[in-house]
Amino acid sequence: MILERSMNPGWLSNSYLVGDESGGTGVIIDAGGPVAPLIEAADVERLTVTHLLITHSHGDHIDEAGVIIERFRPRVLAHELEAARMSGVTGHLRDGDVVEAGGLEITALHTPGHSPGHLAFLIDDNCFTADVLFKDTVGGTMNDSYQSLHHSIMDVLMKLPPETRVLPGHTDPTTIGDEWEQNPFVRVWRGVDEPGDEACTVAGRPATLLLFAGDYDGGHKGYVRWEDGSHDIVPGSRVERI
Repeated sequence: MILERSMNPGWLSNSYLVGDESGGTGVIIDAGGPVAPLIEAADVERLTVTHLLITHSHGDHIDEAGVIIERFRPRVLAHELEAARMSGVTGHLRDGDVVEAGGLEITALHTPGHSPGHLAFLIDDNCFTADVLFKDTVGGTMNDSYQSLHHSIMDVLMKLPPETRVLPGHTDPTTIGDEWEQNPFVRVWRGVDEPGDEACTVAGRPATLLLFAGDYDGGHKGYVRWEDGSHDIVPGSRVERI
């Protein structure tokens, strides 16, 4: 299998080219840019790019989708909830749908929490998790639902074989096994580590800080419980300790 990654230097968001073999068929997963390296790699490998697969509709993942569409005229597939927020989508994917592209078999996993129609894509033992699961951290939930994110990670992604390679939407790859053992959020959810109980505010709203951990960009994320008992994963920059 051919696998190429391009990372946006500002957003640190990843776009991927996956091909079955040289001279064969390829797909592109997300298009946050720069996509020129992926186009060049497709040309070098003589790939016919048949699909652009969208994990979710946030700008840092679709900013250069138009470049890919103009160059390859692929099918553009996304969950219908994300398709409603962007242009150019030609078809919808649901949980468990399989996309066949040459020798590639790509399974869509509905993994909401960061965005309602968020999809992960499973190709062999590689899982493209976008903005739900990263190396040593997880996605924010302020645009969707903490309960959904927890389910997507613990009941969907963590059920994959531990050797499954995780190719996230930002920065570095990891594996399911490594995240099961080392991810601070997963460790708290597993009951391995105890949550904190520090009082804080998030953008002025009172909360309890259950976990304050590193993020993929060198910053932090906070796991908080609000006064009504609900939870969220929030940017660390919004957390003020009391």
